[in-house]
Amino acid sequence: MSEMTTAHKEKLMTDLKLVIADAEELLKLTAGNVGDKAAEMRLRMQARMEQAKADLSNLQEMAINRAKDAGKAADNYVHDNPWRAVGIAAGVGLVVGMLISRR
Repeated sequence: MSEMTTAHKEKLMTDLKLVIADAEELLKLTAGNVGDKAAEMRLRMQARMEQAKADLSNLQEMAINRAKDAGKAADNYVHDNPWRAVGIAAGVGLVVGMLISRR
Protein backbone atom coordinates (compact mmCIF):
# COMPACT_ATOMS: atom_id res chain seq x y z
CA MET A 1 0.00 0.00 0.00
CA SER A 2 1.35 3.44 -0.85
CA GLU A 3 2.05 5.94 1.87
CA MET A 4 -0.81 8.17 2.87
CA THR A 5 -0.37 11.87 2.29
CA THR A 6 -0.78 14.33 5.11
CA ALA A 7 -4.10 15.50 3.66
CA HIS A 8 -5.41 11.93 3.61
CA LYS A 9 -4.32 11.39 7.21
CA GLU A 10 -5.98 14.61 8.33
CA LYS A 11 -9.19 13.65 6.49
CA LEU A 12 -9.11 10.21 8.13
CA MET A 13 -8.63 11.74 11.58
CA THR A 14 -11.50 14.18 10.96
CA ASP A 15 -13.73 11.35 9.77
CA LEU A 16 -12.87 9.26 12.84
CA LYS A 17 -13.73 12.17 15.12
CA LEU A 18 -17.11 12.51 13.37
CA VAL A 19 -17.81 8.78 13.72
CA ILE A 20 -16.97 8.90 17.42
CA ALA A 21 -19.21 11.94 17.92
CA ASP A 22 -22.07 10.22 16.06
CA ALA A 23 -21.65 7.06 18.11
CA GLU A 24 -21.70 9.08 21.34
CA GLU A 25 -24.90 10.77 20.20
CA LEU A 26 -26.43 7.39 19.39
CA LEU A 27 -25.55 6.18 22.87
CA LYS A 28 -27.25 9.20 24.40
CA LEU A 29 -30.35 8.67 22.29
CA THR A 30 -30.63 4.99 23.23
CA ALA A 31 -29.97 5.57 26.94
CA GLY A 32 -33.69 5.17 27.66
CA ASN A 33 -33.87 1.72 26.08
CA VAL A 34 -34.12 -1.00 28.68
CA GLY A 35 -32.94 -4.55 28.57
CA ASP A 36 -29.82 -6.46 29.35
CA LYS A 37 -28.70 -6.69 25.73
CA ALA A 38 -29.15 -2.95 25.12
CA ALA A 39 -27.25 -2.06 28.29
CA GLU A 40 -24.49 -4.52 27.44
CA MET A 41 -24.22 -3.13 23.92
CA ARG A 42 -24.02 0.46 25.21
CA LEU A 43 -21.24 -0.51 27.61
CA ARG A 44 -19.29 -2.24 24.84
CA MET A 45 -19.75 0.75 22.52
CA GLN A 46 -18.62 3.15 25.23
CA ALA A 47 -15.50 1.08 25.89
CA ARG A 48 -14.67 0.89 22.19
CA MET A 49 -15.24 4.61 21.72
CA GLU A 50 -12.93 5.42 24.61
CA GLN A 51 -10.30 3.15 23.06
CA ALA A 52 -10.83 4.81 19.65
CA LYS A 53 -10.42 8.26 21.23
CA ALA A 54 -7.20 7.17 22.92
CA ASP A 55 -5.89 5.65 19.68
CA LEU A 56 -6.78 8.78 17.74
CA SER A 57 -5.03 10.94 20.31
CA ASN A 58 -1.92 8.75 20.09
CA LEU A 59 -2.02 8.92 16.29
CA GLN A 60 -2.19 12.70 16.38
CA GLU A 61 0.68 12.86 18.85
CA MET A 62 2.80 10.56 16.69
CA ALA A 63 2.06 12.65 13.58
CA ILE A 64 3.06 15.84 15.40
CA ASN A 65 6.28 14.24 16.64
CA ARG A 66 7.15 12.99 13.13
CA ALA A 67 6.53 16.44 11.67
CA LYS A 68 8.75 18.01 14.33
CA ASP A 69 11.49 15.44 13.67
CA ALA A 70 11.30 16.08 9.92
CA GLY A 71 11.55 19.83 10.53
CA LYS A 72 14.56 19.37 12.79
CA ALA A 73 16.25 17.10 10.23
CA ALA A 74 15.67 19.66 7.47
CA ASP A 75 16.97 22.45 9.71
CA ASN A 76 20.08 20.45 10.57
CA TYR A 77 20.70 19.65 6.89
CA VAL A 78 20.43 23.30 5.91
CA HIS A 79 22.80 24.33 8.70
CA ASP A 80 25.31 21.61 7.76
CA ASN A 81 25.02 22.19 3.99
CA PRO A 82 23.96 25.80 3.40
CA TRP A 83 25.18 26.06 -0.21
CA ARG A 84 23.57 22.79 -1.20
CA ALA A 85 20.31 23.97 0.32
CA VAL A 86 20.54 27.23 -1.64
CA GLY A 87 21.27 25.28 -4.84
CA ILE A 88 18.35 22.92 -4.28
CA ALA A 89 16.00 25.83 -3.53
CA ALA A 90 17.16 27.64 -6.67
CA GLY A 91 16.67 24.51 -8.77
CA VAL A 92 13.18 23.93 -7.40
CA GLY A 93 12.34 27.60 -7.97
CA LEU A 94 13.59 27.37 -11.56
CA VAL A 95 11.50 24.27 -12.28
CA VAL A 96 8.38 25.75 -10.69
CA GLY A 97 8.93 28.99 -12.61
CA MET A 98 9.24 27.10 -15.88
CA LEU A 99 6.08 25.13 -15.17
CA ILE A 100 4.13 28.25 -14.31
CA SER A 101 5.36 30.12 -17.41
CA ARG A 102 4.11 27.32 -19.68
CA ARG A 103 0.49 28.17 -18.92
